[in-house]
Amino acid sequence: MKSILYYIVFSFWFLASLLPLRLLYVFSDLLYYPLYYGVRYRRKVVRNNLVSSFPEKDMKEIIQIEKDFYSFFCDYMVETVKLFSMSKKEMQKRMTFEGTELVTDAFDAGRSCSCYLGHYCNWEWVSSLPIHLGRPEICGQVYHPLESKAFDKLFLYLRGRFGAQSITMDDTFRTVIGWKKSKILNIVGYISDQVPGYESVHYFADFLHHDTPVFTGTERISKIADTTVVYLDISRPKRGYYLCRFVKIADSLNNHPIFYATEQYFRLLEQTIQRAPQYWLWSHNRWKRTREEFNQLFSEEERTKRLSRP
Repeated sequence: MKSILYYIVFSFWFLASLLPLRLLYVFSDLLYYPLYYGVRYRRKVVRNNLVSSFPEKDMKEIIQIEKDFYSFFCDYMVETVKLFSMSKKEMQKRMTFEGTELVTDAFDAGRSCSCYLGHYCNWEWVSSLPIHLGRPEICGQVYHPLESKAFDKLFLYLRGRFGAQSITMDDTFRTVIGWKKSKILNIVGYISDQVPGYESVHYFADFLHHDTPVFTGTERISKIADTTVVYLDISRPKRGYYLCRFVKIADSLNNHPIFYATEQYFRLLEQTIQRAPQYWLWSHNRWKRTREEFNQLFSEEERTKRLSRP
């Protein structure tokens, strides 16, 4: 049954992806109204996130960002469908990269790269990086497997169309260290703005006016593997087009204090979001875990121990 479901959904999405993107955007515009006004998909979560993240904005501004977010979210869905059949030539035109020399220079120096990014703009299209670099080094991306095996298989297909290699979260450390031992150069993308479980909390960042528990695994892996660390700043000049700009965080984390990369990442991501807030994933319940609950779960000794290592 799972295989049948996979082929049914794959066939439907693939056929839909053959439509021109301009026509898919018409469907996106139509989808916006029932999603925002009818189903009201996660409207309460989005509104609460926006109000608490932008206390300086009045409600009129908040509602406009909210509407712009839902409009973009519909675009994100049809753009992801389009990924099923988009050609390399069209992808290279619609998704461009600047600062790739930061990555290629690291490769030329025999160093691998860790790339921080967030749920901002169309992160699915970032999987096209291999065709932009045009080099044999591995381009990897860390992902969390979906509960539905059929949809998980679909997204693995999408994310691998242009040569990117998907790595499950549980296999990330073993994979990256294995590549280092085998001297296989790579750049791995980490979407690090997700909500960690309390057992995984080792740092709280001041992020969008919230005391925010964050993942620090990216920093830990980057330090052990001694990679060059970069951030991917994404913007959307116009509908259907994205510009990705690599920003260097550090050549190596060995000469920086603990949590340096994590803190730099959240400062850069915050700047990206404040520039155009409608393109971040506001429907994600980002601040459902709090320091108060963290303090209740662990003793003072255990908290000190956890917050002193990435």
